[in-house]
Amino acid sequence: MQLDGGMPIQILQPGVGEIPGDHYLRATPETVLWGRLPCETDAAVLGIRSGESVTIDTVSHEGILEDHGKDPLGYFTGQGVAADAVLEDAIAIAAKLSRDPATDGPHVVTGPILVEGAEPGDVLRITVEKLSPRVPYGVISNRHGKGALVGELPRGDYHVSVFTPVEERDGALVGLLPIVDDGPRAVSFPLAPFLGTMGVAVSGAERPHSVPPGSHGGNIDINLLVEGTALYLPVQVTGALAYVGDPHFAQGDGEVALTALEASLRATLRFDVIPRAEALAEFGELRGPLVRTTEYLVPTGLHPDLNEAMRACVRSALTLIEARWGVQEHLAYAYLSAATDFDISQVVDIVCGVHARIREADFAEVDRTRGRGHG
Repeated sequence: MQLDGGMPIQILQPGVGEIPGDHYLRATPETVLWGRLPCETDAAVLGIRSGESVTIDTVSHEGILEDHGKDPLGYFTGQGVAADAVLEDAIAIAAKLSRDPATDGPHVVTGPILVEGAEPGDVLRITVEKLSPRVPYGVISNRHGKGALVGELPRGDYHVSVFTPVEERDGALVGLLPIVDDGPRAVSFPLAPFLGTMGVAVSGAERPHSVPPGSHGGNIDINLLVEGTALYLPVQVTGALAYVGDPHFAQGDGEVALTALEASLRATLRFDVIPRAEALAEFGELRGPLVRTTEYLVPTGLHPDLNEAMRACVRSALTLIEARWGVQEHLAYAYLSAATDFDISQVVDIVCGVHARIREADFAEVDRTRGRGHG
């Protein structure tokens, strides 16, 4: 498909295009949940060994929600998209599944995946190996009286959804916005795809709402989780029962309007079980999500109150630095104040998120003297 004069972008319908993982998991009405996240009693849709990779099709909720008619074919063709460029799995999910908008979240998650050997107390590492846009378009929405400016925006409308085409420029993909409705698309911004939701199942028989993140991960919306990064999550049930969804093409920290540029991705992820003793030696006690990039270790803090989320993130950062590098608490606190950025992940998901970017290179001399490599 080609939009706005850009280079053609392949439409990754189910089974079409590159599938590099050891396993392939399609998004079907039988392999997804809509509005809820897996719990301990859910049956796995795929079983894998630790160390194996899975190519997973994810489906954005934009275009399938009730305020878009629960009809992705009608919604997207109404935006000028060719019928054969609307994802078949999105059409099937909208047609066959339902949710209760009053009690369920909007997100579609693919899974759960059982990882052999994972037990409560262990840590599951999910490495992001490849993220491929499945379509050359997405949607940014401000709806339901939510966002950073509740009561101010949207003005007089139940929701505002901005259809956003994507094109290739100078070898990179960009999103395109107009400066006025129906005007030329004069604003462009780079894409940095990531999965907003990556998680493990919670214990018990109650499926969590898909919106608020927690110790299980879920809708953490940390835009650092691009290709080449990893997410570490404390395992809560046997087999971990991992899942992913809420695909984004781009998101600014804060995600202030409510959604990012929401659009479907094909994700290839590698799943590794880290035994509890090894995880404790590397990172200390993980009470929630931890991100690792090529440059940073990124502890997180989650709480409905943004100030409390910030405090939780500082505590997580202190625990990490003390456990990994043996730095005394008051010295770790000083380091964080002088050298670490604390970013607002999002303020729109009931539970706010803060994440800290701790440069591993700052501790290279400590690693050398302690004989530690980068695990």
